[in-house]
Amino acid sequence: MTESAPAWPVMSIAEAHAQLTAPGERFEIELRDIRGVQTRTWKNAPPTLRDVFLNGRTFGDREFMVLEDDRATFEAFSRATLTLARQLQADGVGKGDRVAVIMRNLPEFPVAFFAAALVGAIVTPLNAWWTGAELEYGLADSGTKVALVDGERLVRLAGHLENCPDLKRVYAARMETASTDPLVRPLEGVIGPVNSWAGLADLPLPDVALDPEDDATIFYTSGTTGKPKGALGTHRNIVSNIMASGIAAQRNFLRRGEALPESDPHKLPQRATLLVVPLFHATGCHATLSPAVNSGGKLVFMRRWEPEEGMKLIEREKIGATGGVPTIAWQLIEHPAREKYDLSSLNSVTYGGAPSAPELVRKIVETFPGSLPGNGWGMTETSATFTSHLGKDYEVRPDSCGPAAPTGEMRIMNLEATAELAIGEVGELWVKGPNVVKLYWNKPEATAETFQDGWLRTGDLARLDEEGFCFIIDRAKDMLIRGGENIYCVEVENVLYDHPDVMDAALVGVPHKTLGEEPAAVVHLKPGGMATEAELQAWVRARLAAFKVPVKVAFWPETLPRNANGKILKTELKKVFEG
Repeated sequence: MTESAPAWPVMSIAEAHAQLTAPGERFEIELRDIRGVQTRTWKNAPPTLRDVFLNGRTFGDREFMVLEDDRATFEAFSRATLTLARQLQADGVGKGDRVAVIMRNLPEFPVAFFAAALVGAIVTPLNAWWTGAELEYGLADSGTKVALVDGERLVRLAGHLENCPDLKRVYAARMETASTDPLVRPLEGVIGPVNSWAGLADLPLPDVALDPEDDATIFYTSGTTGKPKGALGTHRNIVSNIMASGIAAQRNFLRRGEALPESDPHKLPQRATLLVVPLFHATGCHATLSPAVNSGGKLVFMRRWEPEEGMKLIEREKIGATGGVPTIAWQLIEHPAREKYDLSSLNSVTYGGAPSAPELVRKIVETFPGSLPGNGWGMTETSATFTSHLGKDYEVRPDSCGPAAPTGEMRIMNLEATAELAIGEVGELWVKGPNVVKLYWNKPEATAETFQDGWLRTGDLARLDEEGFCFIIDRAKDMLIRGGENIYCVEVENVLYDHPDVMDAALVGVPHKTLGEEPAAVVHLKPGGMATEAELQAWVRARLAAFKVPVKVAFWPETLPRNANGKILKTELKKVFEG
């Protein structure tokens, strides 16, 4: 007689959360008044980024960052960070000043990020894929005082720095040629090259009082109208993400009826992550970097994602976790060279930020039997992860993005924002919790429209089931997501309208197996207009980041179809690209 499989789930989400958050437990919850709103918070979260940094330093000679031949231990990272923090203070950076970080994924990025945080600055990572004009906007809008950039971004900023009146100093890492700009100094002149950091002096922590509600970061998110908006996050917003990611994994064990594993990272084997999402996004920074520092994890960087190179690194560095967007999971599964590499260390393949096919979770389980597939949902405004969906829960509900962490609240509102809808009904997703950012920098009207009594209006259409699992149905905002990058259609459309030959333009998403979707444009030319597809693509490429450039441009013989309210019928235009 064969033994039957154990019942699943052994306990509900609510029961698992109740056990994990009970008084005295690691994930205990307490109510706090945050800006006049009663909010569920994590009692035992590190209070600020300084505490996260100090937790990381306890791992000493454990390796923290790897990029090709550059390797840094936690102690080397700590010394470089404290050295740079002292320099920032010497440059007059104090509490509340903005310090921009504009780099691809380099070991210098976490040093810059935490050095600025330790002196009480508001760290402002700008999108390294932006054009010079877009970066100028971010520097000027935030009122950045000091910028820490890499050599590639410095070249892109040529001619733009003089238009940033608040900018007093720029430190550039890995410059190929010396800069003649009096604002610019080499970052290596302060901290030296990566492999020398262990020999830097052991300096004291900056004497700066930090509080969980202090402003900590500005991350820019594109808007459906106008320029990008800076989401102002607090220390509590960021450290809440560390706890939310931890409890999602613990919940899985209880749902399976298994004992909770050891949780002290000093007693566990080190977790190595192949980081292929950018640190200038909330996912890379808040959901990956901060938890890795806090728990002694190793981060392995790549200059750019390339599947076979990624597999080599997984084998060489014994990578346990990777992902970020569905693209990466698909490429690891389908690459013809996969059998050449030992990928047995891989036990977590997670992603979010782009639509994913439900079959992907099944493919991950088949291809990497020891791995835990996972996805989640979040926004820049929720400091990355708000819902988490792992393992068996994800296998059973592959079209869901999971339940919220127990500090998070979700509700579905009608589109008029006058009533909450019943379970199973589709409406706008509103969320509340300790990881929801404070406001939009210098945008009082957008802040008032989006943040209401502690609730964030997400602009996503969704439904909830009886157990609190969230299902994203569509985006109420006119936006598409290409491999994790938000593309707001109006921004690209406005650039197309600026072309002298274009009379009418619309951007739509066309499905893509690994990226989720890609941008495609439909345009109607003015009488006598002769613009070609290549010309219009080059026009957009010269004005916006490369990921926003339409992969296809179709030409419509007349004014684009509209409804009675004058809104372009994008469902009709999408048919142009079908098949």
